[in-house]
Formats: sequence, C-alpha cells, structure tokens
Amino acid sequence: MPKGFFSLVLHAHLPYVHHPEYEEFLEERWLFEAITETYLPLLMVFEKLDKDNIPFKLTMSITPPLMEMLSNKSLQEKYVRHMEKLIELATKEVTRTKNESPQLYKLAKYYKNKFDKILKVYCEDYDCDLLEGLKNYYFKGNLELITCSATHAFLPFYKNYPEMIDLQLKIGIETFKKHIGKKPKGIWLAECAYFDDLDEYLSKNGLEFFFLDSHGFWYAETPPRYGVYRPIITPSGVFAFARDPESSEQVWSAEIGYPGDYNYREFYKDIGFEREYDYIKPYMDGSGVRVNTGIKYHRITGKKVELDKKEYYDPDVAMETVKNHAQDFLNKKIQQVIRLSKAFDGESPIIVAPFDAELFGHWWYEGPQFIEYFFRELKKQDIISAITPLEFLEKIDRVQMVRPAPSTWGANGFNEVWLNGKNDWIYPHIHEATEKFLDFSKRAKKLSKLQRRALKQALRELLLAQSSDWAFIITTGTSVDYAVTRVKIHLNRFLEIYKWLECDKIDEEKLEYYESVDDIFKDLP
Repeated sequence: MPKGFFSLVLHAHLPYVHHPEYEEFLEERWLFEAITETYLPLLMVFEKLDKDNIPFKLTMSITPPLMEMLSNKSLQEKYVRHMEKLIELATKEVTRTKNESPQLYKLAKYYKNKFDKILKVYCEDYDCDLLEGLKNYYFKGNLELITCSATHAFLPFYKNYPEMIDLQLKIGIETFKKHIGKKPKGIWLAECAYFDDLDEYLSKNGLEFFFLDSHGFWYAETPPRYGVYRPIITPSGVFAFARDPESSEQVWSAEIGYPGDYNYREFYKDIGFEREYDYIKPYMDGSGVRVNTGIKYHRITGKKVELDKKEYYDPDVAMETVKNHAQDFLNKKIQQVIRLSKAFDGESPIIVAPFDAELFGHWWYEGPQFIEYFFRELKKQDIISAITPLEFLEKIDRVQMVRPAPSTWGANGFNEVWLNGKNDWIYPHIHEATEKFLDFSKRAKKLSKLQRRALKQALRELLLAQSSDWAFIITTGTSVDYAVTRVKIHLNRFLEIYKWLECDKIDEEKLEYYESVDDIFKDLP
C-alpha cells in the first residue's frame, strides 16, 4: 500500500463565445488556441500513456459552456478553417526561414509538422468532437469528469436567489448528462467560490463532492484535524477536498514555478506581432488586429531579458528540462507524503493539486509533457499513488464533519477579484434581471409554445450575463471592451424579451435571431 495519494485536478473552462453571424470572430480564437495548445495535446498525452500501459488517474471539470462549444458544429467547422490557415502560414514560414537562420528553419518545420498532426488527429481520430476522446478515458477509469454551474456563475453573489442557484446547478448537471451520458458525481464550483450552506444545494442536486481553496479549510468554524490533506464532510453530507498550497506554488508561482524556466518557450513573443503587417494580415481573422498565431521562436532566456533580446527556443532542450521538472515534482510529493504520513496516525494523506487546464499547453507550452513524464515516473515507485476523489472516498472509513469557511481561489482567498470598483456596476443590473425572471416564472401559468420559447431565450441571456468571466476580465484588464459588451448585450436582450412576455407581444423574427446567435443550452426543459 502507498503511504499517500496524489490527485491532479484540471479545470477546463472558457466562456461561451460563438458568433455564427460572422465568418471569423477574434474572441473565438480563445477556444481555437485552447484546442490546439491544451485540449488536444492533453488527449495525445493520454493516448501515449495508454498505449505504453502507463497507469494514470486525474480529474477534469469540463464546464457546460466548454462542452457546448466543443460539440458545436459551426465552431468545429470554424476550427478546421482556422487550422488550415495556420498551416498555410506555417508553410510560408518554412520557405521564409530557410534563408534566415538554421535554427528558425528548424523551428518553422517543427510548427508545420505539429499543426499538420493536430488537424489530422482532430479530424480523423476524433471526428472533430474532443468530448468523445475525453469520454473514452472517463469510461476506462483514467479520467474522472465532473461538471460546473451552467455558465460558471459566481454562486455566492446569488445566495439571495436560491432558485437561481438551483437553476445554475441543474442546467450544469443536465448538460453534463447530455454530452457524457451519465450524471456527474462531483462539481467544480466556479472560482472555487463557496458560501455558508452552499453544500445544501449540492446535496439536493445529488452531487457527492466538490473542491475548495485551502482557505475554506484553514478558516473553517472548526479547522480540520488533518488540514487540507484529508477530505471533510459538510453538514449536508457532501465531501469537500482542498487545494494543496505547496503544489500550487511549485507549479504556478511566478517566482519559483517550473513554467518560468529559461529553457521553456516564451509566451509573449509571437510572429503575429513581429512579422510585417501585410504578411500577417490574412491570418488576423478579419479583425485587422494583430493576434498570437502560436508560432513562437524564442525561449524565456532570463527573468529580466527584454523581448528583443530573447534567444531561440530549442524543443529538445525544453523536453529534457520538463523531464527533470516532472521528476523533481514527484520527489517533492514523495517527501511531502512521507512527512505527512508520519504525523497522521496511520491515516493516508491525499495531496490535491487543482489547476486551470489551460495552464498546461497554452500558458506553459511544455505543460502536457510535464503531466506525461510525471505519470511515467510515478509508475517507478510505490510511496505515492495517483487517485481520483471518488476512489479515495472508497478507501476511507472515517471522515471529519466540518462547516467550511466562505472562500475562493482568487487573490487573498475571497471575493475581491469578482467584486471591486472596476466591475461592481454589473451586479445591480444582473440581480434586477434575475428578480424579473424569477418573478415572471412564478406568475406565468399557461404559456403558449411561442411564450415558452421566449422565456427559455430570456433564461439563456440571463445565464450568459451571469458568467463570472466578464467580471474577471474587467478586473484583469484583458479584452475589457468585449466583456463589457457581452454583459450589456445579454442584459439588453433579456430585458427586451421580458418586455415582450409582459406585454404578450413577441417579435418572433427577432426571437429567432437571438436563438441563433445565443444558442447555448438548446435542450432547456
């Protein structure tokens, strides 16, 4: 028996961005980049591990908006066209760099080959549906898939609207069932945001476990005896696992985290910002705005090295570095487990390491290979074993009942990222719309087929406005105009539909348009 266990949790999420009214749309690249750099590379790592009989266990939350986008035929077709254009650009780069530098030429061929393979795997192996690939490892037992609230809403901000929290959870669960074929047993709370008694909602909806930031355990009414290294059970009978701060620091810290190694690829130096404008313009998705192409020729080089002084990236050196980091991380986990097990009176500790999935591949280019080499090294020892939360719960017969503290995994462990002077203006409007929807739903008796359609679309607009992503983007200062526009558009559409319902005069042509452009959750009951 191992002395302890390790549970890797990847939170895969993007806000729902689909603009079928445009042939190309800049923000749809968020999904395309994540498919190319994170989701497909992770699936390819799973394939390699499976083929080589390397046991691996991890948990992934695939949020409802991401599931809806990955399975959307229009977005699938747009992604294929996006990759075809990227391959065209990479082909041009192979020709161009042949006379520039042997190192650049080698890298250009590397990207061309990689993009060719990505598109081939996407189209031929998965028939453009990555959820099928994830389901394969879910039913094999390697991957525990869990859900999230419908649109990644920050649930503590809706505790005065219990019906809305229930709707967010129910739709999240039903969307999971629709795409995966089974009801989820666990949930990732958006932003790990917890408030007192949220566990009652989870229990009522049949969810068995969730995750919290370490603050939720540390500042609990009665702090858990084993800290963040054993699950607790809430008063409503739902299990909670907490994030290990040591693992977070080792992987994610800007100061000492592995992704900052000088041999790794530099994220902020891309040919989309370096080549001549007219050369890059055809690959800007018609926006006229320079964008990241994913073709990056340089490595981090040094902490204070200016972008124009960066040295060329060497994939072979980067792979040797990532192997060393995977071994180092495993050694640290082994030492951590040995230390904890000595203090735990025979109880096995579990180290829970949750991360945004997009860290692995998108932000940290070598991240998927880090995961691969970690599991390869894990097989060679018997002190620590990978496990999913449900498997761990099956192994234990004692658990402490604890009332967790309100918390998030944002800055300082509380709500300030999603409620501050930059974004506080959105909530009175969203809350007013929430009250209008709930009030009308209670008053509505016999609705016509058209009225039911309108009410469902009003709910879609409200859910999309409630996404926590807009407040986050406004706080961080990235794509602020887009986030503000999305909030306003969805609220304006909601209010317009609400007015139709109140007046019993529905503009069917405009309703049909809204259904086509905001087409998430087509199977709302």
